[in-house]
Amino acid sequence: MKILFVINNFYIPGNGISASARRTVAALKAIGEDVRVLAGPNPDPQGPQPDFPLKEFKFPIFQPIIESSGFSYADGDMKVIEEAVRWADVVHLHETFVLQWKAIRIAKRLGKPLTATFHMFPENLIYSLGIGPLRNWKWLNRTLLKLWRKHIYNECAFVQCPTETVLDRLRRYHFKAKLGVISNGIIPDACRRPQTPPERYLDPERPFDILYIGRLSHEKDQPTLMEAMRYSKYARRIRLHFAGNGPQCKRYKKKAEKLYREGVVGYEPVFSFNTRDELRQLAATADLCPHCAPIEVEGLSIMEAMQQGACPIIAVSPYSGTSQFALDRRCKFPAQNPEALAGRIDYWLDHPRERWEMGLRHAKSMEQYDIEKSARAFRDALAATLK
Repeated sequence: MKILFVINNFYIPGNGISASARRTVAALKAIGEDVRVLAGPNPDPQGPQPDFPLKEFKFPIFQPIIESSGFSYADGDMKVIEEAVRWADVVHLHETFVLQWKAIRIAKRLGKPLTATFHMFPENLIYSLGIGPLRNWKWLNRTLLKLWRKHIYNECAFVQCPTETVLDRLRRYHFKAKLGVISNGIIPDACRRPQTPPERYLDPERPFDILYIGRLSHEKDQPTLMEAMRYSKYARRIRLHFAGNGPQCKRYKKKAEKLYREGVVGYEPVFSFNTRDELRQLAATADLCPHCAPIEVEGLSIMEAMQQGACPIIAVSPYSGTSQFALDRRCKFPAQNPEALAGRIDYWLDHPRERWEMGLRHAKSMEQYDIEKSARAFRDALAATLK
């Protein structure tokens, strides 16, 4: 089966949609499928390029904001798009922008089946702009979702929903395409955390390492974790580590440094941008890994942290599917409630052995999200559109 992935940029670093697409393509190729990519150029000119390359489209005035958000748009060269679509048996869409709309027009004309992955809620887009509380923009989010439904997803034979939360929401909005829950999947890695905690871990005087992995952006809501330090009885012993990059990097660094200067936390917060292997090691040694995002389709970063035995504390929100991975109510808290998060943090820091065991339980639970299993389910769903 010849599968065409349509995505604005397949290679841009720090972008979750691009990272997920790269992994899915590799997994599909590993099980014998012929997959090619229609996308804009790799930011690294020495790196690999798309099979069907498009030029980058740069927006006047807004381009710096787009780049700081870890995104890049491709132009809509109709000749290149048609060449790519003609090659394919199935055209798979990863976003809801102009490039995908043009691919749909050509695919319909050529009689090629269309499928899509629902990677992003409208709230992801709106909230990332930092223009105010979600409740103030419900009308805009509803309008966007209806536009995406009409012009993108209803043109598809199948839409991949990474979590039950996505499936439920699309059903409520009466999407016409066949919907199916298939995780984007994580690469199967052995858990580096040992089965029993080392003596150092049980030392009552040592600092506690709390790790947050994720883009430094509004929708990931790192400030909720920072504010939780003002309510935690262990704040003076907590060392915060934010692993990621993004448009809010400078602002979040200033906010975290203020906590340290005021003496709220006893250790200067750490900010880093890490390789995948470094993230695995950080997660394997962290005491806790909160995930505060009130808007999240799936949350691969916290899934990979759990894979390494990290005990999670995940925000519960109607716009997030991530909390479905938490195995215990004490591993959840109401989104954007720093006092509740502090209560969960204090509970788990009070119970080191139970925390260790809970982390290992989560590591075991992640085995079902092996990306090869996801790729096979995804392949079967796409193949069904050809029958």
